Amino acid sequence: MPHPVTLVLREKVLSWTGDDFGVKDTNGNVVVSCNAKMFSIRNKKTITDPNGQFLFGIQKKILRLLSTFVAVDANDNEIFRVKNKIAFGSKMHATFVNASTGQPTTISLRGDIIGRSADLILDNGQVVAQIKRDILNATNFFTGQDTYYVVVAPGVDLSLITAICICFDEVENDHHKR
Repeated sequence: MPHPVTLVLREKVLSWTGDDFGVKDTNGNVVVSCNAKMFSIRNKKTITDPNGQFLFGIQKKILRLLSTFVAVDANDNEIFRVKNKIAFGSKMHATFVNASTGQPTTISLRGDIIGRSADLILDNGQVVAQIKRDILNATNFFTGQDTYYVVVAPGVDLSLITAICICFDEVENDHHKR
């Protein structure tokens, strides 16, 4: 029987952009990497596999009232979209076509702005991942670089969940800058 996977998303301390992430499992194996482009108005990020192969890009849509992020493949075709919603606490929705069923699918993120924790929930109510921020980490305190622990249900796409978490971090950082 498959087990949940715990991902450790850590913002890289020595990053020029401040938005680069290393993503590993609890055994220290690289799952994906996120590298942000410098001087990008749209906050473009590239998600790669452990071998450095391009999986998809994430870019923030500009001139939107609410934060919207779009993930695109190598040909700039949209793979999924993550939108922030107006709500008390944190609320976002990721929409995409499920590769195994071919059906449109939505994952909702419902969380706590202060603690930066959240549940990722399918339309049917199934929790597919849980995000917890390591708020007691000294590196986080002194550098402002966050570390998230994400428990992902078996069979759920780890790169998709990683991308949603990165968008969550972007929105939360925007809230704290205001």
